[in-house]
Parts: sequence; structure tokens; C-alpha cells
Amino acid sequence: MLMPRFGATIRTSMRQCAAMRNIPSMARAATPLASALLSKRWNSTEELANPDAADVRRLDRLRNIGISAHIDSGKTTVTERILYYTGRIKEIHEVRGRDNVGATMDWMELEREKGITIQSAATYAQWGETNLNIIDTPGHVDFTIEVERALRVLDGAVLVLCSVSGVQSQTITVDRQMRRYDVPRISFINKMDRAGANPKRIIEQIRTKLKIPAAALQVPIGAEDAFEGVVDILSNQAIYNRGARGEDIVYGKVP
Repeated sequence: MLMPRFGATIRTSMRQCAAMRNIPSMARAATPLASALLSKRWNSTEELANPDAADVRRLDRLRNIGISAHIDSGKTTVTERILYYTGRIKEIHEVRGRDNVGATMDWMELEREKGITIQSAATYAQWGETNLNIIDTPGHVDFTIEVERALRVLDGAVLVLCSVSGVQSQTITVDRQMRRYDVPRISFINKMDRAGANPKRIIEQIRTKLKIPAAALQVPIGAEDAFEGVVDILSNQAIYNRGARGEDIVYGKVP
């Protein structure tokens, strides 16, 4: 029953195409649909052959960056701070909706209730002349397919690690997924103000458990309740975040 109908559809389409070819060129151009299709086809071909210089510059400054980690390592919190410090949002809200608002990236009611990321969420920010598409991915093993889906489009990723818990089971899974899609990444050691924070131990875990020859680009100044800032090794200067929300960046000499 399906094949005759399918064949009839093809024959009808072929007759329509033949009739279309017999229409004079001026009449074809006057048909809105045909004109739009022909214009789109030839314009797209010309754009591929001769891309606009403005589009090339725009794409050259565009990056898709993913935030990935084991659950409760602070991915969504880190994303919230990125949005705040880049001026994308005006207020910082906490995970689990402790302030009755919830984090910006936790848009689902269940995510705000449970305090976990269930579905990958995308947003954007601008830093200098670079436009960033930021993708916050889940950290729970039950939603690891969301991480897999997001990794296909990433230019790079930030692997967030807790300064206390370090490399955990889902951290290893995420690292394996990043290797599969050849996604370059940097590691960000989070929660340096927590009791038991030990960044040196986390770097050693990255080397031994993930088999990555990791090296610190920034060294913390103090730890736990004595954490003050970081020393940037590349620029050889100390960086402090001052102000109520750490929005005031102060540079100084290495202590």
C-alpha cells in the first residue's frame, strides 16, 4: 500500500519539476517561493566560495567552551561567577535556590530543588574581543550522555576539580570523553576556601589517575580560611579579588 503512494508522490513531484522548467525565466522569478529557493541556493554557494571578511573575523573570535566535572565540584557555581565577572548578569545566585532564586544555569525547577545539573545548558559571555559560548554540563553519572552530546561542539573545556575531593569517578569518565573527541582542556581547582584544601595533592592526582603531565599555572596564596588569592606564574604577579563579590581585581607583588 505504501509503495504505490510513494511512487505517485515521486511522479507528481517530477511532473511539477518538469512543469517548472517549462515556465519562462521571468515567470519563475515572479513566483515568490521559487525565487526565494533559487536565491538562497546560489547565495549560499557564493558565500562558501567568498566568505565575508566580517564573518571570518567574528568566527575567529568565537569559542565554544564547556564546563565539566564530577558532581558537586562546583561547575554551575563557577559558571555563575564567569557570567557575573563578564557583566552578563548583575547578581550572583546560589545553587539549590538558597536565596529563593537559584543559579542562572539551573533553569529547570527540579535542578534548583535538587541542586544538580540535569540537562546541559548554554549561555554566552564576552571577554575582551572574544565571544564565548559557555556550556554547563551535568556531573551526575546518570546524565553523562548530556556531556557526550556537548563535547561534540566544543573548542575547549574547563575540567573543574574540588580542592578536597580531587579526581573522582565521574572526573575520569569526563576525561575519557574529552580524549575521545580531542577536546583540549585546562583544570580548575575549585573550593580553595574549604577545610582540607590541598591543590598540590590534586595536581598529583591529575598526573597519576588521569595520566596527564599537569603543571600549575597559578599557585594559591594560602588555603582554607587563610586563602587570599593566587600567584600567576606566567605574569609573575599576585592577583587578589577584593570587594563584596570579588569583583575588584587587584594586582600586586609576589609575596
